[in-house]
Amino acid sequence: MSETVEIIEGNVTGFGFIDGDEYVFRNAVAGNDDAYRHLTDEEIEALKRNENTADDWNNILVKDEFDPYCVRRTSFFGKVRLGKIKRVALKYHDLELPCGLASCTIISSDIGDYCSIRGVSYMSHYIVRDRCILFHIREVQTTNHSKFGNGIVKEGENPDVLIKLAVMNENEGRAIAPFEDLICADAFLWADNPSDKELDKALWNLTASSYSTKRGWYGEIGEGCVIKDTGIIKDVKIGPNCYIKGANKLKNLTIRSTRESPVQLGEGIELVNGIVGPGCNIFYGCKAVRFVMCENSSLKYGARLINSVLGDNSTVSCCEVLSNLLFPFHEQHHNNSFLISSLVMGQSNMAAGANIGSNHNSRSADGEMRAGRGFWPALSSSIKYNSRFASFVMISKGTYIHELNIKLPFSLLSDNLKHGYRQIYPAFLWINNMYALERNCGKFASRDKRKQAVQHIETDYLAPDTAKEIFDAYNYLKALPVPENPDEAVKIKGMENSNSSMRILRVDKAIRAYSQMLEYYCSKEIVSYCSKNGIRVSELEKRSPEACYDWLNMGGQLVPSHKVEELKEEIKKGKFKNWKELHKVYDRWNEEYPLEKALNAIATYKLFRGINTITEGIWNEMAMTFEETRKFIDEQVYNSRAKDYTRSFRMWTYKSKEEMESVTGKLEENSFIIESRAKTEKMISELKTILY
Repeated sequence: MSETVEIIEGNVTGFGFIDGDEYVFRNAVAGNDDAYRHLTDEEIEALKRNENTADDWNNILVKDEFDPYCVRRTSFFGKVRLGKIKRVALKYHDLELPCGLASCTIISSDIGDYCSIRGVSYMSHYIVRDRCILFHIREVQTTNHSKFGNGIVKEGENPDVLIKLAVMNENEGRAIAPFEDLICADAFLWADNPSDKELDKALWNLTASSYSTKRGWYGEIGEGCVIKDTGIIKDVKIGPNCYIKGANKLKNLTIRSTRESPVQLGEGIELVNGIVGPGCNIFYGCKAVRFVMCENSSLKYGARLINSVLGDNSTVSCCEVLSNLLFPFHEQHHNNSFLISSLVMGQSNMAAGANIGSNHNSRSADGEMRAGRGFWPALSSSIKYNSRFASFVMISKGTYIHELNIKLPFSLLSDNLKHGYRQIYPAFLWINNMYALERNCGKFASRDKRKQAVQHIETDYLAPDTAKEIFDAYNYLKALPVPENPDEAVKIKGMENSNSSMRILRVDKAIRAYSQMLEYYCSKEIVSYCSKNGIRVSELEKRSPEACYDWLNMGGQLVPSHKVEELKEEIKKGKFKNWKELHKVYDRWNEEYPLEKALNAIATYKLFRGINTITEGIWNEMAMTFEETRKFIDEQVYNSRAKDYTRSFRMWTYKSKEEMESVTGKLEENSFIIESRAKTEKMISELKTILY
């Protein structure tokens, strides 16, 4: 049945927002009438002379500092409260406008002190804080059932209106609720356990209890916001210092802008049913529907983000991202790439032409992919679902026609077109591209510009999660048949859904690399913890039985798996009143992480070496190996980058070496190489202070 335009008799515009006290939540947020007074007769006459109208001037309340001549050609309906208005100007960058209101329709709203609101064709049921500029906006309104992007149902609503995010799978089998406080750890905890119906129900209930289901909340525009040349703003709560210019449509959102981490929204964007985190930027024709953007992330240049959670410090440009859970530091910049139905665990990069999202081997859209940290598919790579990848797997250009389960971390997967099989080079990054591996580790940490940092993030490529993968990969390779020729590839089954065999390249070299990586991880964490806490290695070693080998990547935060299981049971028992209380558990885990990581390192080393204790002699051996490996890393960082200066083809576009160096910079002046050498000196210096 189509809806029609109704005719309502009487002066009712601005009233009847909800049954009962319609100002109860407005007053709870903006305060009661004590700071306001009624207009004087002289002020009413001045307002009328300036072509202002009101259905009832008694419903217009103002503060003592009120200049009626700063209000022109504005219509008021319902109860409107105006803050301080006087003859001053507000300036933001090159935009300068006088304080006051002009050419607006204001319905049952609060306007803060010293605001400039001009050309707002329709504003209904909004609270505008102090020092805001609103310039040329067609519609700003709040409905009485607004949820501001949270996945809840208001009183009296049909449950069918509930907004869900179909992350990791298009069929909603892993659906979660968007909510204002959501971080990647929450999304993973929820979406990764769909078969636990009791947990799922408890998390929906936790979300409902975290946010009011009462009707009648007003929309908010925070202090110091600037909004100009924008179309529709409906059911949106906007935090302080947000800058919005040229947006087409903003509907059912919470924009978590803060003074320390302001949000900027730009030209041609359309955002519906979602949460925008602090410090986010969205520009140039982007579309986002049913989404959560975590802190300090960006959408640019026509990107499409749908049914997805985008982790902290991520950037998506020009492409399509649908039904994904993307952990922090995800990068995807190219128009001809798409990513659908995946869990990507952060520090990832999607190259141009990467098509990740095929469901062609299923009768419905229920395929999915999982990739560990550091996932990096190359130009024009296509993967068939369902597939899974260990941490820091690089995929060479190619069309991978079979489902994949690549268990070997830090490897390079490539398609041998000549012979028609797939091949894996294990530990490739450690062996051949240490510059990228080490640089990315530092790059991610330095690019973390978050001010609140609710989501804890591990950025080191060697950590408890990857240590477990390396250990398992080492044991897997050791069990393979050894070819007579060490350069000969080894045929394997089980990592590809096909009748043909894959090939593993340079097995002996990879075994040595994994061993070196594992020993370096263990000694690195022992050195780090003992140095920072001023304790002996033997003291730390006595506590190693407490260590856990199985860890989960909770949105970027690494956590022993048993702790997550304990948390799930606590959630099901109703221990937490809201999500912020649950986040305190993550904070406690983060405080405990350095010690647990060090204990994991000791336990891993003992298990790897088949020993029961680390004696002084063994520690001396570990320390010597650590120093050698750190120097090896430093050398490999230099050698990896040096290839870009010594290979002949690199000179083909330059007239001379001097011209190349003027473009690329000199090798010896490379800032990261210099940083790496300084890091090596520091780590070796710390090592020499540690006693057994």
